[in-house]
Amino acid sequence: MSDVFEFVAEKRSKSGKSAARAIRREGKVPAVIYGGGQAAEVLALNHTEVLKHLEHEAVFSHILDINIDGQVSKGVLKDLQRHPAKRRIIHLDFMRVQVGETIRMHVPLHFIGAETAVGVKAGGIMMTNVTNVEVDCLPVDLPEYIEVDVSGLDVGESLHLGELAVPNGVQLVEMGHEEGADLAVVTITAPTVSAATPEEEEIEEGEEGED
Repeated sequence: MSDVFEFVAEKRSKSGKSAARAIRREGKVPAVIYGGGQAAEVLALNHTEVLKHLEHEAVFSHILDINIDGQVSKGVLKDLQRHPAKRRIIHLDFMRVQVGETIRMHVPLHFIGAETAVGVKAGGIMMTNVTNVEVDCLPVDLPEYIEVDVSGLDVGESLHLGELAVPNGVQLVEMGHEEGADLAVVTITAPTVSAATPEEEEIEEGEEGED
C-alpha cells in the first residue's frame, strides 16, 4: 500500500486559471505545494493516478511522498476541489511537513461495536454526529484514524469528545474551545414510533376480524 502514499508530480512553469485549464485538457490535475520554509511550487499530476490514490481513506490523514521530478518531499493533502457533477478532481493543495514541526489535520473516526452496543440491541438507533476531528500533532504522531468504541452505550446515552481515547502526542483542536469536551460524538436514541391514523386502525381491526 506504500505506492498509495506517493504522488508523482511535475513542476509547471505557468500558474493562473488559463494555465490550469490547459493542464486539465491534458488529463492532468493542477496542484500547489507550499510550506516547510520553502517557496510555493505549482505542479501537475496524472488525473487517473490521483483518482486511484483518493479511493483510500488513509491518504487524507497520512504523511505523503510528493515526488516532484524525481525529488521527494514529505507532505500532507490539505485540500482538494472536485467537479460538482463529474468524477473529476479540479485542484489539489499539498503542504510540506518537517519532522519537528506541529501540523493540524482532520482525522476520521472509526466506530466499532455498533452492532453489539447495549442500546442498539435494545432497539435503539445509533446517531453519528461527528465523523472526523481536527488534531494538532507532530508528523510522526499523526494517526490514520481514531477508534471510537460504542459497545457500552445504552439508549439515551452519548459519547462525548472529551471521552475519546486519543493517541499519545495528539491533541484535539476542539478541546481548546469552550464546551468542546461536551460535544456529543455519537448518541443512541430511542426508536421513533409513529401513531397509527384512524384509517390504519380500521384496516388493522378489519384484518383481525378476518382471522
